[in-house]
Amino acid sequence: MYENEQVVAFHDIRPKAPVHVLIVPKKHIRSVNDITESDTAAIGALFFAAQTVAEMMGVKDGYKIAFNVERKGGQLIDHVHMHLLAWPGSQEGKKEVAFI
Repeated sequence: MYENEQVVAFHDIRPKAPVHVLIVPKKHIRSVNDITESDTAAIGALFFAAQTVAEMMGVKDGYKIAFNVERKGGQLIDHVHMHLLAWPGSQEGKKEVAFI
């Protein structure tokens, strides 16, 4: 649904919210725990892409971003990725998000 030089974004195949997009750096980084200073641009690109995706999906006025870290934190894929979740039309949004 979105791609630039550093990231690709696509709809989650098992959404946990009406809007649930995964934003993935093209550079392979196994886990948040493996991020190094040399990964700053790739990780920063995730956040800039989140702004763009939120605008594209019409949810820039309210959304959540989350990372699952390691197996005990719910990470199932060994490649860092950001979850962007939103509940359009909800006055307060969701107050809690369990494993995503």
